Amino acid sequence: MAVVLLGAALLIVQPQAVPSRPTVSSKGEATAQAAQKEPFKKSDFKEAIRPNGTFQQLPQTIIIGVRKGGTRALLEMLSLHPAIAAAESEVHFFDWEEHFGNGLQWYANQMPFSYPHQITVEKTPAYFTSPKVPERVYSMNKLIRLLLILRDPTERVLSDYTQVFFNHMQKRKPYPSIEELLVKDGELNVNYKAINRSLYYIHMQNWLKYFPLDRIHIVDGDKLIKDPFPEIVKVERFLKLTPQINASNFYFNKTKGFYCLRDSGRDRCLHESKGRAHPKIDPVLLEKLHGYFHEPNRKFFELVGRTFDWH
Repeated sequence: MAVVLLGAALLIVQPQAVPSRPTVSSKGEATAQAAQKEPFKKSDFKEAIRPNGTFQQLPQTIIIGVRKGGTRALLEMLSLHPAIAAAESEVHFFDWEEHFGNGLQWYANQMPFSYPHQITVEKTPAYFTSPKVPERVYSMNKLIRLLLILRDPTERVLSDYTQVFFNHMQKRKPYPSIEELLVKDGELNVNYKAINRSLYYIHMQNWLKYFPLDRIHIVDGDKLIKDPFPEIVKVERFLKLTPQINASNFYFNKTKGFYCLRDSGRDRCLHESKGRAHPKIDPVLLEKLHGYFHEPNRKFFELVGRTFDWH
């Protein structure tokens, strides 16, 4: 199968495995519903301070998505800053009922220990496309700063498929070809979940019901791949961080074909699973995808007041 290299791989650090989606029990569902009825209160959790002055605090910044947009690369790059304390795994607090029903204390307990001057960051890409999440995040902290990294919607669909395909391969389970999922009855299958996740304007509208645009910084995932430093500078500015990350922290690995990180003399690149190749797709079908996303992209550009170099 001919392939086109994905450029979005960074950092050899293998992230912790994401827990499987829990089965929602009736008890857990009832608890989550009860928690949703009332806004979160500071009294809902306690901050236990260690002798060295560190403690687990609720995140002041969340990377909300998008899935296969470059969230892991963004988090690892941002972690170069000494004032950032990042949760290693995806917490899924706001989108999984079983987790949400555990309350804020449980959520805080999933965060890393950090100093008072540090910003705690967690990332769960599924938040962006989950209808219930914006209101829940707002109830926790209406002044929270949100990071959203997006890439060309068509490329994101192909990357989404590639991840699921390889997950099935590793488990020796069959999985349909990309054409089988994208086409139904001779037409583009717009009910394919990967396509829905790339309809950015629909999901963004949901977030803007609760947060003004100046609380959501959109990172250009395609530019982050090609030239990461300028994008990270913008993120530092949005989070009001003292500039600490330098161009020297990034270097292009000719062997891998993408940027890696250099931190205190140590070189790191994302796990190889982040650099997988896309399947080759029929040019006609590819054009159908581009055409389908043209109008949704235009609506998104209008919604956020900026454009992106997407097909």
